[in-house]
Amino acid sequence: MPRLPLEGIRILDSTYVFALPYAGGHLADLGAEVIKIEGPGRPDVTRTGGYAGSFPENQAGEEWWNKPSTYNLLNRGKKSLVLDMGDERGRDLFRELVAVSDVVMENFTPRVMRRWNLDYPNLRKIKPDIILVSNTGYGHGDGPYSGYPAQATTQEATHGHCWVTGYLDDGPAKAGASFVDFLSTWSAIFALGAALRYRNRTGKGQWIDIAMYQAGVMFLSEYLMDAEINGREGGRMGNRHPYRAPQGCYPALGKDQWITLSVGSDEEWQSLCRLMGRDELASDARFGDILARRENHDELDEIIAEWTATTDKFELMHLIQGAGIPSGPVLTGRDIHFDPHYRHRGFLERVDFPAERGVGSRFLMGRPYKYSNTPMSIKGPGPKFGQNNEEMLKELLALDDATYQGLLDETIITTTPTSGDPSPQMEPARAVELGLLAEYDPDYLQRLGLV
Repeated sequence: MPRLPLEGIRILDSTYVFALPYAGGHLADLGAEVIKIEGPGRPDVTRTGGYAGSFPENQAGEEWWNKPSTYNLLNRGKKSLVLDMGDERGRDLFRELVAVSDVVMENFTPRVMRRWNLDYPNLRKIKPDIILVSNTGYGHGDGPYSGYPAQATTQEATHGHCWVTGYLDDGPAKAGASFVDFLSTWSAIFALGAALRYRNRTGKGQWIDIAMYQAGVMFLSEYLMDAEINGREGGRMGNRHPYRAPQGCYPALGKDQWITLSVGSDEEWQSLCRLMGRDELASDARFGDILARRENHDELDEIIAEWTATTDKFELMHLIQGAGIPSGPVLTGRDIHFDPHYRHRGFLERVDFPAERGVGSRFLMGRPYKYSNTPMSIKGPGPKFGQNNEEMLKELLALDDATYQGLLDETIITTTPTSGDPSPQMEPARAVELGLLAEYDPDYLQRLGLV
């Protein structure tokens, strides 16, 4: 088998929640040895389930902290070391690990690593070519916001996203649960690849200082340029587009089923008219060009919705795409599992958990890319809490049995979190009743072929 791209690279992953943990999971897919480091009393919040995922069959059970879906997705293929970084002995062990590693990743507020004397200048004293990846809300330095903690669920507003997300004549809106977290994920992977190449060429390390405050703004480039060049402030327009019409999300056959389409030229508009059996609309002055269609978009939406509502969304996609018009069905979580193209691409990968985990087999999202010469796969679920304590400390750092036992006795290391509780779980039927879930399949394991 060809070597994986990051085989031989060791990464200390002292990160929590979404952005960098997910980057670490992808780096493990790429062949890196990724060691997830958590504190005895500070397990990753994604271990609690609830807002951060779900427990198998909605039951926390024993060792619930090793079971949640989001935790195992983001941290797949990693090793786990539990180490109390609030204690100098824990930090000393961390320093020893730095000396035999290639990369450190952290997402504390800037003051934390400085207070521990583990910031980049100090890490370089331990290993001159170390690469540090820091992910904070506003970046390091002395800027007016640098010391503020942040999370993507609120920070999205500071990027300008909320200003342009939402419907006409309505207030600003978010684009998802934590959209900007994942922008930081991809930014970290790209930047780390460049830093590793730089190190290979020069022998020097690098500090990658990611600010989520900036990651989101990069995806508003057309609005920023329009403001600079034309003095125009973008706004909210829902599913519409400034230069394409009609464009929208329309009802398809069935309960809560939808299809999207986007017409970008007069020729595409004429093709859509033929598909709908409404050739007369192509010569209607109200819809004769892009400006006219924009002005009469509400009326167009009614006409298109009447046509789409009678046909299956997948049939509509093939029909509309066949006429040269961009179109796609609105897929649910269920649809994605059964979509033939996702299956053909192997995007959802079956991962078998060890029997003692009580999880069975599950599908996890793979990667949005493939290498032609380097087959890749998820190496396994997220590790159990402290699963690799002995391997990291006894084998890698050569601690003797007595020293290791002393660390256990004083809870510098552990395999059971000293704080935290599983998030409350609601029965799926009740969640559907309250509108928190759209639907629930009691037989989903059978339908997915996991039993």
